[in-house]
Amino acid sequence: MSDAPVTLLGVRHHSPACAGLVRRTIRALRPAYVLVEGPADMNDRIGELLLGHELPIAVFSHYRGTERVATSWAPLCAYSPEWVALTEGRAAGAEVRFIDLPAWHHAFTDRPDGAANRYADAEARYSRATERLRARYRVDTVDALWDRVFEIADPDGLRDRLDAYFDLVRGDTEADDGDRARERYMASWVRAAVAHAGNRPVLVVTGGFHQPALRALTAAPGMTPGAEPAAWPPVPVPPDGAVGGSFLVPYSFRQMDAFAGYQSGMPSPGYYQRLWDEGPDAAAKTLRRTVVQRLRARHLPASTAALISAHTLTEGLAALRGHPHPARVDVLDGLAAALITDDLDQPLPWNTDGPLRPGAHPAVVETVAACTGERTGRLHPDTPLPPLVHQVTAEEIRLGLDGDRTLDLDLTNPRGLERSRFLHQLRILGIPGHTRLTGPDHGADPRDHETWEPRPRTGRDAALTEAGAYGARPDEAAAALLTRRLRDTGTAADAGTTAALLFDAVLCGAGTLSRDLLDGLAHRIRTTADPGPLGRALAVVLGLWRHDRVFGTAREPLLGTVLDHAVDRLFHLVEGLHGGPPGVDVPRLRALTAARDALLHAAPALALTPETAAATAARIARDRHAPADLRGAALGLRRALGAPAEPVGEAEAFAAAADPAVLGDWLAGLLALAREEVLRPAPKGEQSLLDTLDGVVTTMTDDVFLQALPALRQAFAFFPPRERERVAQLLLDRRNVRGSARTLLRTSTDPLLLARAAALEEHTDLLLDRHALGAPR
Repeated sequence: MSDAPVTLLGVRHHSPACAGLVRRTIRALRPAYVLVEGPADMNDRIGELLLGHELPIAVFSHYRGTERVATSWAPLCAYSPEWVALTEGRAAGAEVRFIDLPAWHHAFTDRPDGAANRYADAEARYSRATERLRARYRVDTVDALWDRVFEIADPDGLRDRLDAYFDLVRGDTEADDGDRARERYMASWVRAAVAHAGNRPVLVVTGGFHQPALRALTAAPGMTPGAEPAAWPPVPVPPDGAVGGSFLVPYSFRQMDAFAGYQSGMPSPGYYQRLWDEGPDAAAKTLRRTVVQRLRARHLPASTAALISAHTLTEGLAALRGHPHPARVDVLDGLAAALITDDLDQPLPWNTDGPLRPGAHPAVVETVAACTGERTGRLHPDTPLPPLVHQVTAEEIRLGLDGDRTLDLDLTNPRGLERSRFLHQLRILGIPGHTRLTGPDHGADPRDHETWEPRPRTGRDAALTEAGAYGARPDEAAAALLTRRLRDTGTAADAGTTAALLFDAVLCGAGTLSRDLLDGLAHRIRTTADPGPLGRALAVVLGLWRHDRVFGTAREPLLGTVLDHAVDRLFHLVEGLHGGPPGVDVPRLRALTAARDALLHAAPALALTPETAAATAARIARDRHAPADLRGAALGLRRALGAPAEPVGEAEAFAAAADPAVLGDWLAGLLALAREEVLRPAPKGEQSLLDTLDGVVTTMTDDVFLQALPALRQAFAFFPPRERERVAQLLLDRRNVRGSARTLLRTSTDPLLLARAAALEEHTDLLLDRHALGAPR
């Protein structure tokens, strides 16, 4: 090995070839220090990392401050070069240290790609050189390039090939500020280790992208072995008022797989585990056999002949491509050619960069699953866990939720409400255990019971550990997570989305958070330009303000402020609406319905009075440029608010709606806002809405009525069956006809079909009369 005081090994994360190089180098070099790219705040807990876990596991890092929340994972499996460096270095008697900045540091969180995985490939972000190499070697992906040049190639000369590869990648690009900050920090550890090591070697294992920079940074003066030992670099700590740290969590091959969307160094972790354990030839054979077994277990075609064909095709492809052993893509292409006989509507996933897409061929899905593997890690029983894990366990026992049974919770009972809030906190945090089947969906929902059904708890320990980043108690963690979701949505969130977050906060009992969300909701309301989402927010807040005795938000002053903003903004938006596509805008009608309810039931909280709102509605109803459904809704709103009769204005509005092309839309708006008013008798001397509507319909010619009938039926669908029967009875009474309204509604044939048949009969009679062919009448 080299006599240099420091040996820099640039590796690709989760590469068996690189892991083997690290192992051989440590055994030959016997270094004093093994420095590994990883969070330096874990250095005091290296022993915890090496307790004897079942791999894969991950170092989960978190940070929560006033301005941002950050989380990151550093996965480790048996063939991760970082893991081999830790275990082999400890076995060789070396001191093992992590030398990278903590994952919560802004060098990670401010990175343009926003990757949540420490070991995401840097060279994937700087891809110009790799694109040229792919063209040179005629391969489709970086993974295929890597397999050909490194994984299945002769291990002799591997280090030189790696150095040349990473020099080419780094030399062709400019690193970002975050990468440069990390490299300066790692170089300070290298210099300190060389000074402490005396004449003994130091081995540094980092992502290959960083190696050229570290080589330049550590070649500076002061890298003299045996120099006066320098202090080890300080480990950054979170600023005052912020919380950060790292914990170990179980991980799985599925979480590590690039086909599932992970930004890791290598896809197909199950295959590369076999490559690490067995070598390329045995790994190829095992993969073929596993794919066939999976297909047969799902009753998909996979004959022995197909398996033989896949083997022959794999060997032929490897030889054609100049591979000394079958590479991963050789095996996968051979399997696809042997097993898939029909056309594919999307490219094979291993020939593209990115995750497996929906709608993939079943054989492709099972092949990818076989490559992924089903291994799931397990932490050693002595592994320290974040406080949230212990708190949740204790609360489950105290509340009697540690069993595996269906729960029926009475929210009017204090204990039932406490249990509900706890389960909602776990739901928000994504902790497996129970799923809610029934319960209130909004503040005005009259249901006061919830049903929760037990679910498998797979992955619960890892989920609890990750949720511990948000707080030590479940209520605190749920509040922090909802606040983060609000911030993460930014200006892209509409008022409806924010209102849904608010209701989640109410279900969790997070009172302080609700106020934060109300501030955010008020801001969304002041800036939204779409009545639909605004109406969803208004309905949620109104329900909580009016009815919420269960969760304790009824008549909440802050909710009243949001109501005031929402109603004012909604009327501002709808009065200026002109044109637009024809048809019924149901979200807009629901928004006006929520505004109507607010004006009727929450008037003390509003600056806008019902009288002013009715005057605005009258202007909209007469505005021929406004959408038809909005004009009808405005007239219905005016009636619903109890405004005094305005015969001239209403006559004008009805006249404008008589056109069959817009009548259905107009009626839909009217009935959405004034269903009860249609059924209500008019005061003495006035005409009821139903009388006026009947007058409009009865003056139609048969042709016009037939044209308007579909829209009329759609509009009256706003009435439930009992109210439709009431309308029919009122129309019979108006005509002094005795009969059954229920029978009138129960036709044996579609009414539209009957109307068309009557029109056809009339037209036929006219033709017969014209040609003197009709029977005497």
